Amino acid sequence: MTRLDPSIMKRFPVVDVEDLPRDLQDRIAAVSEKSGFIPNVFLGIAQRPDEMRAFFDFHDSLMDRETPGLSKAEREMIVVATSAENGCLYCVVAHGAIARIRSKNPYISDQLATDWRKADLDERQRAIISVAVKLAVRPVEIVDADLDLLRSHGLSEEDVQDVGAITAFFAMSNRLVHWSGLMPNAEFYVMGRVPRDA
Repeated sequence: MTRLDPSIMKRFPVVDVEDLPRDLQDRIAAVSEKSGFIPNVFLGIAQRPDEMRAFFDFHDSLMDRETPGLSKAEREMIVVATSAENGCLYCVVAHGAIARIRSKNPYISDQLATDWRKADLDERQRAIISVAVKLAVRPVEIVDADLDLLRSHGLSEEDVQDVGAITAFFAMSNRLVHWSGLMPNAEFYVMGRVPRDA
């Protein structure tokens, strides 16, 4: 692994992978091997290794599981829609790529990022996204009826908590990206749109 282009982040120095603790190097290597590149976010927060570990542990606990009421694709769709509302280019582009792949729908991320209200969603997904967006941009307005709406569409208590936790986690992530000036990898723009070997 080599140093990333320092232009990926405008406001803080980019850390060499080789300068990170071994466990973080191994984590980055595993992701790089799977995706074919190192997502910029890994080194966007690498100046603080303890926080980097906590960030990715929290991320993985929310995004790498699938429950009967909330698929991995839907988890990514929450990220895209709420990050778009927060104007977070990195999260929209990066998680948009993952949402396209997990949903097997090359259009959904662009729809969610542009206007989730017109996106090709079923009634249940529309309820999930509407509540998540409300929490992302108008959190003080969340009421019991919002959570009850999710339950009425078959989400379990764990799923309901996940909708809130994913939205809250990525609200933090969006703000860290804005603070640092982190830019998305070029590779994300084509993922899920064209064959991987193109």
